[in-house]
Amino acid sequence: PTACPPPPQHAEYGPCSLRKMSAMQALELLDDLVDESDPDVDFPNSFHAYQTAEGIRQAHPDRDWLHLVGLLHDLGKVLVLFGEPQ
Repeated sequence: PTACPPPPQHAEYGPCSLRKMSAMQALELLDDLVDESDPDVDFPNSFHAYQTAEGIRQAHPDRDWLHLVGLLHDLGKVLVLFGEPQ
């Protein structure tokens, strides 16, 4: 089987040259964004990531890697700061 080509954004974002930040800094940046899919939420966007991780922890206590995936799943939304659509 042939390998899938990388997405077009890979060349731009793959080298991580636009901005370097920690996961915590990215989570904090989420709080400055209005999520187009849920614009009238009264709590910061980072709460959603924490709630997701906690829900996964409760459902799958033996899969700590999955808890982290739940926390990180929304971090890509910070790409809107670099001109990507939500």
